[in-house]
Amino acid sequence: MRSTFLWRNRVLLTTSGLLLLALHLLSAGVKPDARAGVPAHALLEALAPGQRLTSSLVESFNGVLHGYTDLVRVREENLELRRQLASLESERAKMLELEAENRRLADLLELRDALEMKATAVDVIGTDATAVARTLIIGQGSRSGLRRGMAVVAMEGVVGKLIEVTPDASRVLLIDDHNSALDALDQRSRARGIIAGVIDDGLTMKYVDRSEDIKPGDTIVTSGMDGIYPHGLLVGEVEQVSRDGPGLFLNVEVRPAVDFRRLEQLLVLTEKPPELQAAEGSN
Repeated sequence: MRSTFLWRNRVLLTTSGLLLLALHLLSAGVKPDARAGVPAHALLEALAPGQRLTSSLVESFNGVLHGYTDLVRVREENLELRRQLASLESERAKMLELEAENRRLADLLELRDALEMKATAVDVIGTDATAVARTLIIGQGSRSGLRRGMAVVAMEGVVGKLIEVTPDASRVLLIDDHNSALDALDQRSRARGIIAGVIDDGLTMKYVDRSEDIKPGDTIVTSGMDGIYPHGLLVGEVEQVSRDGPGLFLNVEVRPAVDFRRLEQLLVLTEKPPELQAAEGSN
């Protein structure tokens, strides 16, 4: 029975014995020049390719794993940098807008000092919804000392006057509205007329006598005679003069000095013009 078992498994047993012998010789530290080291060298040579392949696969896997980890980290860093950049751009835009607003307010304060009149800086918060009436809505009202009829100006020139005032908001009638009327004069020839808006666009200077010397390019300023606007504020520039028709007056087209679509901060004159104050004081 035993001989039959040993015979059937002779190859396996022999191989196992040799493998155990080789492992024993390796662990016992056999000298390189000993005969017993020959099987160990043979075994090392046989196992070396597999070990090299295994080591190469492990290194490759570690490289792929490290590369993937690095890519994930770089992606997260890029996302964080983009968030920081977007935040910085937003802060920069806010700072630029604040700087521009401060410049506009500083210019308005200079204008107030030049006019030597009491005035309140106001913010434009809306425009009229229709094309027929040309008005602006400002974010200050009677709580800020504003009243109907007060003049509204910008650094570029005359804007309009207050026609409606609530505690915290007011409506400004622009000088290019066809219902507006402003007493003005030609700065060069001193010819007077009434500035009003036209339905299409722009301004017209009404009631200018045909004999008056008005030319394109002339500057039109407020006369100070209407009791609303002080003398000498810029209104616009004469664009075209026509004597067509049998009427008594010239047809004078004026290009406004103010771009009414780009107004953001304005100045409301909260006291009467000096000329009117002097006239009232003499009565």
